[in-house]
Order: sequence, then C-alpha cells, then structure tokens
Amino acid sequence: MTTQAVTLTGLRAVYGTGARRVTALDGVTTSFANGTFTAVMGPSGSGKSTLLHCAAGLDRPVEGTVMIDGRHLDDLGEDDLTRLRRDRIGFVFQAFNLVSTLTAAQNVELPLRLAGRRPPARDVTAALDAVGLADRARHRPSELSGGEQQRVAVARALITRPTVVFADEPTGALDSAASRQILRLLRALVDDHRQTVVMVTHDPTAAAYADRVLLLADGRVVDELTGGITAAAVAARIAARETVPAENAGEPSC
Repeated sequence: MTTQAVTLTGLRAVYGTGARRVTALDGVTTSFANGTFTAVMGPSGSGKSTLLHCAAGLDRPVEGTVMIDGRHLDDLGEDDLTRLRRDRIGFVFQAFNLVSTLTAAQNVELPLRLAGRRPPARDVTAALDAVGLADRARHRPSELSGGEQQRVAVARALITRPTVVFADEPTGALDSAASRQILRLLRALVDDHRQTVVMVTHDPTAAAYADRVLLLADGRVVDELTGGITAAAVAARIAARETVPAENAGEPSC
C-alpha cells in the first residue's frame, strides 16, 4: 500500500482566455502522506482552493497528474471519477452544505444513500458519536448551532471511510469556540484514526493544528513548515514571505 494518500505532480490549472487568462496553478508538485494533517495557506488568488479542487477531482488540471490511493485520476472517466470521489474522498465546506429538510442522521448517511447503499444504523450512530452528536441524530440543521452543523458535516465526510478528507475553510463561518472544537476534532481524526486531512485556511491559529503547512503564492508552493508549528510561527513566516523580492518569491526558504 502506498504511504501517500494523495500525490500531485506538475499540476497546472488555467482559467479564462486572452487578457482574462489566469494561471491558478503553475507546476505544483507535492504529496499528502497517510495519517497526516496538512494546512494549505496563501493570499487570495494564490491557488489554494484550486489546488484543493484539483486534488479532490472536482476540477481537472490542464497539465499534470493527481493520484489518490494509488489511482491516477486522469485515467478515470466521469462515472469512475464520481465513484472515487464518493467512496474515497470526504468533503467539509465552510458553508456546511447540509440538506435542511433532513435530520443529522439522514445528512450523515446521504452519501451512501446516493450510492444506492443502505448504511447500518450503527454506522451512522458511530459517525455521529465520533463527533459528539449521537444525541442530536434526529435534529434538523435549523435546530443545531453552527458548530454542531459543521460536526455533522465532518461525520458525513467520514461515513464512507475515505482515503482523505478535504476541508475548505471549515472554521470560516464559526465563532472562536466552535472553531477550536472543529480543529480539535480534525486533529483527533489524524491522531486516533490515522485519517488524512488536507485543509485550506487563511487562519494561522487553525494552521497550527496541522503537522505541516504549505504556503502558496501565484499558483506555486513557495514555502513549507513542519515541526514545532505554532500560530506565531505561521504568521511570522507569512509576514516574511510578503517581504521577499518578487524575483525570489518562488524559492522555498530553508
């Protein structure tokens, strides 16, 4: 079995044409190991969301390859790609994306229902219990706090036992207390269950929960932090990158 949950090689993503042409990713090569937590950061327009979407098979790059769980995404047709996303990838979004008419339990089991599978009730209960919401299974989103809704979204992402969970600004719509709860939950998934988590965030405090921080600028990985990650260290590195001359901006610091 590969030690890398996700491998990206030479990714280029381009949007628009002519004067409106924008290179969102410019030859990105990186990987995300099994059982690790990576935060992806960068200024607006740096390519971090595009990287997440390409890595998750939501967008296709114009060049380069994406491999998840040993499978090359560019070898897959749309039907096979849909099945891989459904079975091997979990998603957590800033806006929760819960179905308002469904209970928490029904939202959790929705990915499997859409796949034509009927999940055992014990699996749904276990997923909700893992995020501390087993007693809220019958509540609809309008009856839950923002933090509780995001925990339901995390449980939904885990119900298929995915290879990797991609989280796009998962704490962006939450207050500080609920944010800490979600970040501790993601950290516990990695530490206790060897889950792989890739999270896009703009917040150094959120990034400090990760094992590794990738900094993007102009569609390229320009820096990487590992070990001893703190919010202050992340903020300082970001500030230092902002003072790097343009001609050296693509050179990762040592």
